[in-house]
Amino acid sequence: MSESSVRLNVFKTYKLYVGGKFPRSESGRVYEVSDSKGKWLANAPLSSRKDARDAVVAARKAFGGWSGATAYNRGQILYRIAEMLEGRREQFVREVGEAEGLSKSKAAAVVDAAIDRWVWYAGWTDKIGQLVGGANPVAGPFFNLSTPEPTGVVTVVAPQDSSFLGLVSVIAPVIATGNTAVVIASEKSPLPALSLGEVLATSDLPGGVVNILSGKADEMGPHLASHQDVNAIDLAGAGPALAKELEIAAADNLKRVLRPRPVDDWNADPGTSRMTAFLETKTVWHPTGSLGAGGSSY
Repeated sequence: MSESSVRLNVFKTYKLYVGGKFPRSESGRVYEVSDSKGKWLANAPLSSRKDARDAVVAARKAFGGWSGATAYNRGQILYRIAEMLEGRREQFVREVGEAEGLSKSKAAAVVDAAIDRWVWYAGWTDKIGQLVGGANPVAGPFFNLSTPEPTGVVTVVAPQDSSFLGLVSVIAPVIATGNTAVVIASEKSPLPALSLGEVLATSDLPGGVVNILSGKADEMGPHLASHQDVNAIDLAGAGPALAKELEIAAADNLKRVLRPRPVDDWNADPGTSRMTAFLETKTVWHPTGSLGAGGSSY
């Protein structure tokens, strides 16, 4: 091999995804990420409480535009995420295989399921309202209508062992219903989550709708759980002790809390419970009025 053909390895620099941008942790800290056999893969940013606060600010800023978008438009964007993931499928097969110690074929099945999950939730964006809302029968000359509305900014503690399919399964329902998210990625396997940020940035998703942090859930979690501008928290990836601590902290401003649930298989039909967990119901009364002198009503 000639000297001119020798190349240096170009290692990927993984960064956070906050507000549609890719900052390093403000603390400058990183931690080593290894594969299932202990081989070094990369240095991931070790997020600080300041990074978490910045992510909440970005999520709150994005909430008005995202919640105000039409459900159809949100569905288009979630489908676009699936399209972009399909184009980078081989990268994610490699990263998921390394992160979870899977063979190439098993990692490919996980990635395909994650892509399909984005498509599944894309189809729900303009249908969930019909499922959980509607006209209520009342005794009187009134219209009584209940409609679902997003809760707001949701902190998501991502699953620890399912670094990609589990991750997508907890992010997609949050944003499909108009919420914005601050995600604490799997501590031991954060690389697929950080790469997902690169996909989201090129998928027409407005900056700040999803913000991805890597690092220690027990460091960032209590701060986010007690944050007064966070409206809800999904404890999917929190262990029993941490989940209890975060649930207590979340009570301070009456956050909605989705407790951890044992999941044997993230491939199973997810149902609608993760979407309805972060929806509020608004009920409006309006007099029917009358038409004409005869007093007929509509």
